[in-house]
Amino acid sequence: MFKITKAEQLTSNIYLMDVVAPRVAKSCKPGQFIIVRLNETAERIPLTICDYDAEAGTVTIVFQPVGASTHKMTSLKAGDSFADFVGPLGCPSELCDEDIEELKKKKILFVAGGVGTAPVYPQVKWLHEHGVAADVIVGAKTKDLLILEKEMEAVAGNLYVTTDDGSYGRHGMVTAVIDELVAAGNQYDLCVAIGPMIMMKFCCLTTKKYGIKTIVSMNPIMVDGTGMCGACRLVVGDEVKFACVDGPEFDGHLVDFDQAMKRQQMYKTQEGRAMLKLQEGDTHHGGCGNCGGDE
Repeated sequence: MFKITKAEQLTSNIYLMDVVAPRVAKSCKPGQFIIVRLNETAERIPLTICDYDAEAGTVTIVFQPVGASTHKMTSLKAGDSFADFVGPLGCPSELCDEDIEELKKKKILFVAGGVGTAPVYPQVKWLHEHGVAADVIVGAKTKDLLILEKEMEAVAGNLYVTTDDGSYGRHGMVTAVIDELVAAGNQYDLCVAIGPMIMMKFCCLTTKKYGIKTIVSMNPIMVDGTGMCGACRLVVGDEVKFACVDGPEFDGHLVDFDQAMKRQQMYKTQEGRAMLKLQEGDTHHGGCGNCGGDE
């Protein structure tokens, strides 16, 4: 069992938990995720790692309830436990493999949307700890849905907050802030955008016109987290990839977002899964137990 030492509601629909998992905490790197199960019969839920403390042996997760299992998670409190807490899974951020001195020469921009602020934070924090400053744009629909502002402010080189309704910070979308920063003379070598699929799509369209390499996290389309269900199948360039085993981070300028979003909606229904099996043939993964792709 994996004990929860902290359970906090950050906004009306976003929750944070610290979980005791020493082996996971010791091996974590920014960009990776874990899989939790409430009990022995519960479904597996992949969640991005928001923070980790190797000395304390804890891992911080942030989640937004969508299905039945994540809604059940909202009732957990400090002292409760998860039956399973597996990880770290997925490939770490490519920044972890780069030479630190070379990273210090680069101008890096992070764009976080909504709950996507959670997976952005450990990457910015990791850079800060290694002496690399990065600019960060955090966007939310309203002020009440903004998360981790103080934490991000402590590790970001420059923090720009924007809300769709103008209730806090700048007024408008994160893409407008990218335009403003570039217009002000900022020449970025890399952008990392994490958030809702539609936000990442338009971030990539914006950065592409400026020639800024952009990395995105395809965590939003993961379901099983092990590569078996096929829910996170996507096309990157001319290759078929799976977010949970090949990612979750990919070159955003090569991701077919329209196909991924359409597939994400279709995958939610039995009829849609059957159609995907027919359309995708040998490249369709089974394992979900619903479409027969595993037979």
